[in-house]
Amino acid sequence: MTRVLMVLAMLASGPLQPTPLATAEQEVRAFEKEYNAAYAANDLPKYFSYLAPDFMQWLPSGRTDKASYEKSWTRFITGGGKVTSVDLTEMQIKVGPSGDTAVASYLLRVKTHSARGDSDDTYQETDVLFKRGGAWKVVYLHYSEAPKKTP
Repeated sequence: MTRVLMVLAMLASGPLQPTPLATAEQEVRAFEKEYNAAYAANDLPKYFSYLAPDFMQWLPSGRTDKASYEKSWTRFITGGGKVTSVDLTEMQIKVGPSGDTAVASYLLRVKTHSARGDSDDTYQETDVLFKRGGAWKVVYLHYSEAPKKTP
């Protein structure tokens, strides 16, 4: 009976606080939204600020580090290219047991404009994030075209 009363008292005391892992998942979800919004806005300084100094990624063109990616993507944007829209769907987030590592995986529909014309493609993206010094950063990214859906 005493245990039942203790449980009822705890429930009546207010909503339970989210677990640290649930909080980390919420932080990563918000991070991904902001990170991809900067990408969609073609805001290069803000976009690159979400990447860790030791960032690396696999793109369809191969593996690259942060400096090489910054140079390549800056050339694309300053050369008249731009992202015209971004849409994230099917977001899945897994947080490591310590709450300072996470993997976010999602579909990313990207529309771009360049001298070659416009494109509308969907990619499978996986971001590996570390929380360092209180801030989440993407340390590794894998980005590949999603298979085309047949009607």
